[in-house]
Amino acid sequence: MPLNPQTAAFFSALAAGAEGHPATHEQEPSEARQGYRALAESLGPGPEVGEILNQSIPGGIPVRIYKPVAASKSESGCPALIFFHGGGWVIGDLDTHDRECRHLCVGAGCLVISVDYRLAPEHPFPAGHDDCWAATLWLFEHAHELGVDKMKIAVGGDSAGGNLAAFVALKARDENLPLVLQLLIYPATDLRGHDAEYQGERFASLIENADAPVLTRASLEYFSRHLAGTQDQQTVAADWRMSPLLAESHEGVAPAFIATCEFDPIRDEGNAYAEILLRSGVAIQHKEWPGQPHLLFQLSPVLDDGKALLKDCIEALRVAFH
Repeated sequence: MPLNPQTAAFFSALAAGAEGHPATHEQEPSEARQGYRALAESLGPGPEVGEILNQSIPGGIPVRIYKPVAASKSESGCPALIFFHGGGWVIGDLDTHDRECRHLCVGAGCLVISVDYRLAPEHPFPAGHDDCWAATLWLFEHAHELGVDKMKIAVGGDSAGGNLAAFVALKARDENLPLVLQLLIYPATDLRGHDAEYQGERFASLIENADAPVLTRASLEYFSRHLAGTQDQQTVAADWRMSPLLAESHEGVAPAFIATCEFDPIRDEGNAYAEILLRSGVAIQHKEWPGQPHLLFQLSPVLDDGKALLKDCIEALRVAFH
């Protein structure tokens, strides 16, 4: 189907406002970060939560903790979501996803820990992945003092954050840390085709949606190049941490909620991940959003389908927790 009319109108207006400005892949990372932050801010604030704490955890990793006004608590504590923001491992921060974390906190009645992991190119792979795993370990180790039930912890993220959440879920399985859900919002799961020099067969969506709104193949190549730094891009892409679709086994990982979008170049990676989890006996809920591009999750203030996707994420968390 064509691009959703409401979505098409929004991106047409956005493009008109950005006329004359370079595309993301033509900017320095510092400029691209400012642009992403400005877009997020333009969409308005999220709801009020009970309390917000900004702190650094061991390793100097900044996190923002959102506490609900009232959480559903057992004797062992309340549920928690550890959240990893999107942005191609190069852009994005605690502020670009503040609104979404507030909604998840309020809607699911859970503690949300948003992680400000290190970004490339200043900190190439695997720095961000290491930070996200360290933050997950910290949450489990400090669950009691945070008032969190260790048996009700989920991980989640969008795009690059979905990649990080999938990695953490696989690592948690290997380390026997229980997770109740991995919330994967259009996750990147196979970076091999993101390399401009890749000679293998690419997912169809990388070709069909090469010039889609928001995320293009040129921007994927930009992110992949910065992420690898001085390392060989294909070596990085072939690492299961970077491409969780390539993990040796997917059996026994946490149940998954996976959302993908029709007009997203990484659509087929997310769909393939849903398929491999299903074949591995993992309980999954998967929906591909017709007529929608990448970034839908963050467009809940302006798009009806964005509101619906956010609502689905909240419901998936509520079911997993309760």
